Amino acid sequence: MEGIIAIDPGSGGALAFITDASDYSEAYKCPSTTRGMFAVYNHCVSACYIDGLKPTVVVEKVWAFPTDARSNAFNFGVNYGKWLGIISSSNIKPILVTPKKWQNAYQPLSKDKPTRKRELKQIASEMFPEIRVTLYNCDALLIGAWAKSQGD
Repeated sequence: MEGIIAIDPGSGGALAFITDASDYSEAYKCPSTTRGMFAVYNHCVSACYIDGLKPTVVVEKVWAFPTDARSNAFNFGVNYGKWLGIISSSNIKPILVTPKKWQNAYQPLSKDKPTRKRELKQIASEMFPEIRVTLYNCDALLIGAWAKSQGD
């Protein structure tokens, strides 16, 4: 049995924690500090070990686009690097998954990004009725659900 820690690494992203033991799940908006990011991540890893679960970490593999503003692209990369550093401190090798790969499980989706985000939020709301799903945490939850389906 495993506990899945799924991370949408942008500063506007989130971390989702899903267990297959009891169908328990929770989601956290990305904290604004590295210390906060570590605390949330460490809480989830510790919960896995306490419950006898193997922690599996899945991170959305992201990159900047030429159309991104330089400062936004830099900040995005910094946050991604922080998450990878935090994960490596726990000696867990993360699974990196592209948006195209995990989103393929939820097709059909719109090409228009704002519309697609609303569709993903709706899908996550239906899959996780016990969680207040937002535009911040819907991707992390769906990455986690995708990862869980890969183990079945």
